[in-house]
Amino acid sequence: MNYKDFYTNSINQPEAFWKEQAMAIEWYNKPETIISNDENGYPVWYKDGELNICYLALDKHIQDGYGDQIALIYDSPVTQTVKKYTFFEVKAEVAKLAGGMLSLGLKKGNTAIIYMPMIPQAAFAMLACARIGVTHSVVFGGFAPHELAIRIDDCKPKAIITASSGIEIDRLIAYKPLVDEAIELASHRPKKVIVFNRKLGARVPFKKYDVDYDALVYGSEETPCVPVNATHPLYVLHTSGTTGKPKGIVRDTGGYAVALKFSMQYIYGVKENEVFWAASDVGWVVGHSFIVYGPLINRNTTIIFEGKPIKTPDASAFWRIIEEHKVNTMFTAPTAIRAIKKEDPNGDFIKKYDLSSLKTQFLAGERCDVATLEWYLEHIPVPAIDHWWQTESGWPMIANMMGVEYLPIKPGSVGKAVCGFDITIFDEKGTELGPNEEGYVVLKLPLPPGTLMDLWNDNPRFKAGYLNKFPGYYFSGDGGFKDEDDYIFITGRVDDVINVAGHRLSTAEMEEIVASHHSVAECAVIGINDALKGQTPLALVVTKLDAEIEHFQLEQEIIKLVRQQIGAVASLRNVVIVERLPKTRSGKTLRKLMRSISDGENYQIPSTIDDESIVDEIITVLKKYEIGVYNTK
Repeated sequence: MNYKDFYTNSINQPEAFWKEQAMAIEWYNKPETIISNDENGYPVWYKDGELNICYLALDKHIQDGYGDQIALIYDSPVTQTVKKYTFFEVKAEVAKLAGGMLSLGLKKGNTAIIYMPMIPQAAFAMLACARIGVTHSVVFGGFAPHELAIRIDDCKPKAIITASSGIEIDRLIAYKPLVDEAIELASHRPKKVIVFNRKLGARVPFKKYDVDYDALVYGSEETPCVPVNATHPLYVLHTSGTTGKPKGIVRDTGGYAVALKFSMQYIYGVKENEVFWAASDVGWVVGHSFIVYGPLINRNTTIIFEGKPIKTPDASAFWRIIEEHKVNTMFTAPTAIRAIKKEDPNGDFIKKYDLSSLKTQFLAGERCDVATLEWYLEHIPVPAIDHWWQTESGWPMIANMMGVEYLPIKPGSVGKAVCGFDITIFDEKGTELGPNEEGYVVLKLPLPPGTLMDLWNDNPRFKAGYLNKFPGYYFSGDGGFKDEDDYIFITGRVDDVINVAGHRLSTAEMEEIVASHHSVAECAVIGINDALKGQTPLALVVTKLDAEIEHFQLEQEIIKLVRQQIGAVASLRNVVIVERLPKTRSGKTLRKLMRSISDGENYQIPSTIDDESIVDEIITVLKKYEIGVYNTK
């Protein structure tokens, strides 16, 4: 098999291609109709098929004789706990929890919110919902009550499943009071709140709607899987929207199951029984697809990691887990690698661990700069694969398909289009651009199975945001280009392109150059308003711990680098040093927020921000350097 023929077949004969892939999973009723359209003309996959994704993730493997295989490893350096669960053990708890939920009145067609830290019970709750056809909406643990209330009102859950607490590096966060406050703020009132008490000392105020998780599981019988239609919504996952109101991405069941099995086999190249670790959170799409459902469907051992790449206890955390649990394939965000690189620039910790089990490192969630990629490859000689996808897609759209054919890596590129995704670069008018011409990244309809079905209760916003700009195509919101070999380069969200004196320049390209400086750990380049040129770039840099360099020297050296590699047209004049960059909890750098602050615009701090206090730090630095609206010269 070679990539070119495999991919071409998926584009030219999508119905035959995805019919064959559908046979890789088990159905209660196999679909006869592979692709059709809904009432709005949007593609639908496998509409007459019936299945259950919890059955595929657990029961099937037990029936096939693999019940004693380790399904899940919980590794929590913050509580100093490592616990392993077999498929038998996971299925028993999930089936009892599902039975308990039925006894509380939940049934197929209802919704439930899951608001939990990175503990096994978060995955058990997701699978229990799926087992009985309850649509789950996982809300990232630790979100403020206001944000949780917005999601309660959007998906109107019959129950909320939560834990007594989450643990950060330096503190315990009591979840139950946050849930109670959110319920008070919300218009909708869930009937029950199922609380898993971690017994770590957090306050757990009792309410009449509370149900103890352990008592519910202990007092319930195992319940079988409920067949659902392939188009049944498995989950709603909210992602940030430009209006400030989160968008509820709706995922189907049948197409998603097919896409995840396909992903594990052909993109990640993972064999059954291997150990797969996605160092993310179940509150994000990576956690849904590649901590819970994907690895378990593919009969892989998956790892739930409650910790950070650094400070739990140090920059060796990832390498310890790879050695201890014999991880074969890993997935993390470039931000995590950059954090490790900053703490351990010479890779001293890496040398202390046996990483021979590791075959491949995947990176996604944000752009991976070349400097980070090169640092990783210098210290760990396995393929490091940058790839690109979104909450909306549910699985990778551009990658190096390791299970098909390992193609040469081009640093800076996220690889080639994945099977089923017909990717084109358009200009403003919808005209296809040629090689190395930057434009909008769009995908011709139909999208393959497993991608978003709609926005929850908001079809007009779905059409306006994704389908109307270029009819017949899905608009990704990202900019990029293809080279002459069809490798695709993502340059960032389309509003990360700046216009300097009429020249459209990619801030991503500048970031690559800034990041290549030997004293820079990570950076962000944004465009700020300029009375003369419209916009000029501003570089915010975090220096390495061992970097001994004056600000003026660093600024001059970076300006010279950018001038050498892009030219004077880039007009980079300002480089400021910051302690850290504002990011979401999933690791995305909040460039739009920094741009708004610099330009003196009204800004909304996203609910997904990792730490709000960093906003004041950025303002202080901009004032110190007299940048943007703080320019008093």
